[in-house]
Amino acid sequence: MSKNKLRIIPLGGLGEVGKNMTVYEYKGQIMIVDAGIMFPKNDMLGIDYIIPDFEYLRKRADKVAGIVITHGHEDHIGAVQHLIAEISAPIYATPLTLGLIEGKLLRNNATHKAELVTVNAGEKITVGPFDVEFFHICHSIPDCVGLGITSPAGLVVHMSDFKFDQTPVDNWPTDYAKLSEFSQRGVDLLLSDSTNAERPGWTPSEMVIGPAFDKVFAEAKGRVIVATFASLISRVQQVADAALKHGRKMALAGPSMVDNVKIARKLGYLDIPDDLLISIDQASQMQDHKVAIMCTGSQGEPSSIVGRLSAGTNRQFSLNTGDTIVLSSHPIPGNEETISKTINRLLRRGANVIYDAIAAVHVSGHASQEEQKLLFNLVRPKHFMPIHGELRQLSRHAKLAVEVGIPEENVIVVENGQVVELQGNKILLGERIPGDYVFVDGESIGDIDYDVMKERSQLARNGIMLIDLSVDKLSGRLLHDPEIITRGFVTSEDAEQLIPEVRKQIMNVVNGGGLDNEKDIINAVKSYLHQETKRRPMVFVTLSRG
Repeated sequence: MSKNKLRIIPLGGLGEVGKNMTVYEYKGQIMIVDAGIMFPKNDMLGIDYIIPDFEYLRKRADKVAGIVITHGHEDHIGAVQHLIAEISAPIYATPLTLGLIEGKLLRNNATHKAELVTVNAGEKITVGPFDVEFFHICHSIPDCVGLGITSPAGLVVHMSDFKFDQTPVDNWPTDYAKLSEFSQRGVDLLLSDSTNAERPGWTPSEMVIGPAFDKVFAEAKGRVIVATFASLISRVQQVADAALKHGRKMALAGPSMVDNVKIARKLGYLDIPDDLLISIDQASQMQDHKVAIMCTGSQGEPSSIVGRLSAGTNRQFSLNTGDTIVLSSHPIPGNEETISKTINRLLRRGANVIYDAIAAVHVSGHASQEEQKLLFNLVRPKHFMPIHGELRQLSRHAKLAVEVGIPEENVIVVENGQVVELQGNKILLGERIPGDYVFVDGESIGDIDYDVMKERSQLARNGIMLIDLSVDKLSGRLLHDPEIITRGFVTSEDAEQLIPEVRKQIMNVVNGGGLDNEKDIINAVKSYLHQETKRRPMVFVTLSRG
């Protein structure tokens, strides 16, 4: 390895929204920044969530000096429990972030020996060959930090998720002075959030949400049910303020929401009076116009509280006619269809549904184009590498960098697994390493691959036909009529017509002496079914010889 060469290895967040994770490596020593999850796309049937591929780190576990977490959102901390099962290294984070990580580990019964180290914005630590300076940045969760990472290869500013909110609800703006100070020192490389790189202008302040909630609470005749991410702590405060102002009690639903609010209150990040909070059981005994409920499920996930409310299957409480449901989040890319279906089901059940398209009940926590340009002019980096976004967003962010004067040859766009090397005044491409999806399905981690995903998709699209038959091992004749079951392929009426014809196809193969194995039956049946229906269900055959 060449002298003074810094290797930067994105394992997640570049080419998708979610599972953010970046590796910094200098002379074989490693520091990890963030370890998040990604929510599955619509075609990833049965998958709970996706984590980064840790294979590169697994082989170098003894070289990892530390894990630094920028903030407490799931796309930055969701995979920590899986990472520390493979890697034993200290975890450095701000108080709220560390509290949320501890809560997550407890909820998942994770056994770990990781040392959890609290670091505050404005402090500096040393992780192996890296001096890391933590500075506060605004986002949609308190205690969010950016990182100034100094090594013999130079100074890297890792912004993570940010926005330039001049009137944040917690009165703690981004540390502009620190960004300016980095610029005076000379920033060799900037890595920055690309989520809103296609959005012109400025991202609105979180302050605009207060009046929107005030209007919702003033006009709602029944209960107000606000759905958002469990880690969106600032939103919890805004809902609590509105509930207090309008004489409503507030209940929390969902274990992650309950735990996160408890942690944030204990650490002083939420100012909620004790007598404002009630249990869901207490809320069910009160008049609807005196109740507000905060829960998860703003993305319409079927297993979430809002998803179950829309389907009428929620256990703790049901939807009442006249309830106002507030979805306080933007759709994660790929979730738009799911959210639309959930909204429609809620409306059919008599609820009034409010979401960001019709009221300012959510604003993005990510910088839009003008803020991204301002960051370039504050930091004045020699090189730029966009992070956190799909390829179209990374590419647009790169164009913005060139527009404000960063030389095009000093801007690099890469996706997960592509090693980037910073050395002197050059930024170069290194080798490619695995940077793919690792699917988590229940207790299964990484056992599900794309072939299984393809099979699940085929089953969902075309259904299945199961055929059970027994043949005489001496004569090769059928011992009884084949048993045939279909699921998700045709209606029961159509099946009654198809199945006798399928039996004939099977008889033709058996009696014709062409039966060597199950594949002969499968090929004959598939061919017949496609000829008759123009569809290709999955066909399975169990063959026994007696």
